[in-house]
Amino acid sequence: MFVSVAGSAARVPTRWRKEVERILITDDAIAQRIREMSREIARDFKGREMVVVSLLNGTVMFLADLIRNLSLPLRLDFIGVSSYGAGTESGDLVFTKELRLDVRGRDVLLVDDILDTGKTLFRVLAKLKALKPRRIKTCVLLNKAARRVEKVEADYVGFEIPDFFVIGYGLDFAERYRNLPFVGVLHSHVYKQVAAKPASARKPAASPRS
Repeated sequence: MFVSVAGSAARVPTRWRKEVERILITDDAIAQRIREMSREIARDFKGREMVVVSLLNGTVMFLADLIRNLSLPLRLDFIGVSSYGAGTESGDLVFTKELRLDVRGRDVLLVDDILDTGKTLFRVLAKLKALKPRRIKTCVLLNKAARRVEKVEADYVGFEIPDFFVIGYGLDFAERYRNLPFVGVLHSHVYKQVAAKPASARKPAASPRS
């Protein structure tokens, strides 16, 4: 089950209106959907201890709310992945943190914030499969299918979204906006300003992963 999102009637807080065009998914809608996803996951992993593997950094808020709603025994570990590039385009994928836990023969739930082109999830899944887990299920808050280039899909999807540049609830642009309680659409002038700067004038920063 997933929920398709076209937008929300909620108003963007005054502080953010110059940068955030509109709220796409409210915090209440996110909370409700996470409770539903948690029930699906609990049913599928019943009777098993799972290892939750979360991708840093964008998953932090989603992950915290998700595991708070899971009553199953679990272990938690992280993989660090960054895609370095200019503006809104993803560059080379770099693993910045490796797993600490041994997942061989275990049930793994891989958690990410957004499934976009699929390049990140494709690479991470290949890395995890090489560690010989019993099975891997994937869970994402957002699915942006319009931009997919790799043949990869998630087992649990919170929301299907259009091809918007989204921020908030852990998702960032140039490491900003992660703390917004909702998922919003970034005004195009914000990221176009960054993309228009000469490369020498840009500060090195991790671009959104894909």
